[in-house]
Amino acid sequence: MFKMHNEVSASASAPAPAPAARLANPDDSQLLAKMGYKQELKRQYSTVQVFAIAFSIMGLVPSIASTLSFSLPAGPVGMVWGWFTASIFIFVVGLAMSDLASAMPTAGGLYWWTHYFAGERYKRPFSFLIGYSNTLGLIGGICSVDYTLSLMILSCVSISRDSDWSASRGVIYGVYVGLILLHGLSGALTGRLMPRIQTACIYINMALVVATVVALPVGKVTRGESLNSGSYVFRHVDNETKWPTGWAFMLAWLAPIWSIGSFDSCVHMSEEAMHAAKAVPLGIMFSAGSACVLGFLVLTVIAATMNPNVSETLNSKFGQPMAQIYYDALGKNGALGFMIVLCIIQFLIGLSLIVAASRQSWAFSRDGALPFSTYFRHVSTRIQFQPVRMICGLVVIAVILGLLCLINSAAANALFSLFVASNYLSWGMPIFCRLVWGQERFVPGEFYTGRFSKAIGVIAVVYLLFGMILSMFPTTGPNPSPSDMNYTIVINGFVWIGCMGYYFLFARHWYTGPRITVDEPRSASSNNGTLAIENSREKTAFSEKGE
Repeated sequence: MFKMHNEVSASASAPAPAPAARLANPDDSQLLAKMGYKQELKRQYSTVQVFAIAFSIMGLVPSIASTLSFSLPAGPVGMVWGWFTASIFIFVVGLAMSDLASAMPTAGGLYWWTHYFAGERYKRPFSFLIGYSNTLGLIGGICSVDYTLSLMILSCVSISRDSDWSASRGVIYGVYVGLILLHGLSGALTGRLMPRIQTACIYINMALVVATVVALPVGKVTRGESLNSGSYVFRHVDNETKWPTGWAFMLAWLAPIWSIGSFDSCVHMSEEAMHAAKAVPLGIMFSAGSACVLGFLVLTVIAATMNPNVSETLNSKFGQPMAQIYYDALGKNGALGFMIVLCIIQFLIGLSLIVAASRQSWAFSRDGALPFSTYFRHVSTRIQFQPVRMICGLVVIAVILGLLCLINSAAANALFSLFVASNYLSWGMPIFCRLVWGQERFVPGEFYTGRFSKAIGVIAVVYLLFGMILSMFPTTGPNPSPSDMNYTIVINGFVWIGCMGYYFLFARHWYTGPRITVDEPRSASSNNGTLAIENSREKTAFSEKGE
């Protein structure tokens, strides 16, 4: 499974600048230089901590709690088996991404790979589209996580008041803005502590998984109530939608699609990972694999302990189905205690996500693609080599996008839609480009799936296309009302069409793809530099085949 292919010849890279010596070891710096970039961020994340970034963002129990409304309408079968089947396909996507991440570990990986593999006439527009789609998708993730967290916090207030109080949309937005600002401040100032915070997140998330799996059935039995039968858990089908039952089951896939939607964050940490060619692919695989197994376990226990009447849980008076499940099994105090822990972990999810999103956005600014790129690509040496300006920019955008939650719940759900569809396009395009144009130019890294690599890529692309289409269906049924409408196609269509319009009207005159920063000045020709790197890779591939 693992092959060594990443030895870097002296002719393939320029000398690393002097400051890089204290930012990274020579092997990582040289591999990054081979892709045209000098080392600007500090490499301080171990393999475990790279995995922790993705695992923390997934935050299994809070993510499951956030997305039960997608899977509950199909009943226990939709929840349990929908998660299992979709997560297998998501793991295959992770394998395809790991091949690329090991070979070319850079913070802007998805759009960089697209530019490298795409046909000559498509390089610039495709990489421009993927860079913006990935950036805005991650911003949508920040918004959706903090919007959900604000609902969780306010549901705790509702539980404490025995559901006699519910928050207005203005209150929800106020809490949301406070969370965004707190995440931005924490992300900018905790650079040195962030790897340790991520390690702690592993233990906290695992502890919550164990506590949930143990406490729910014990609490149910202690209260004198029996658990649901195995037949109910694994075979009972509900359909609380107006879609056919089979399609309601497919829509239950939206829960794992959203929950296991952040392992590309490992890619965005590539330039801060130690031994990135190994750490990044392992982080991707471990996070996707653990989510598959642990999520299946948690959902099985939830199905065994929840109210058999799905509609009562789905329409909980607390505004959160998971809060109702905890309340039914553990009572008021137990539910309140677990929801507070969920809120803490959801906060850590948002913190990890803003870190990963800032690295992608910073990398895209480094290549001159975002407005005010010269300003936002700055790295603060005083604050532990953090892209502080980029983090502040993300905070401002998230506060503006959050205004959608003042309209109605359907508009707020557009934040989820932006995260899913934009990310799936961003994941699928570089894999597709490699299969169509770049198979011969691909030089494996330390991790490689070997002869299965092409088949894995094909399965990944087909699944991602299906997932994008699935994310655009209204979940309640055909002919939805304005409040039930799925605005994914509107939001993402605006993003994609607007991005391409911006490119062909303006950006094509100055966006030339990934820029070369190894050799100063930075204004050196991007095309010539990229071509030199590509020629170098082709020579390396040829020499390795010759061996």
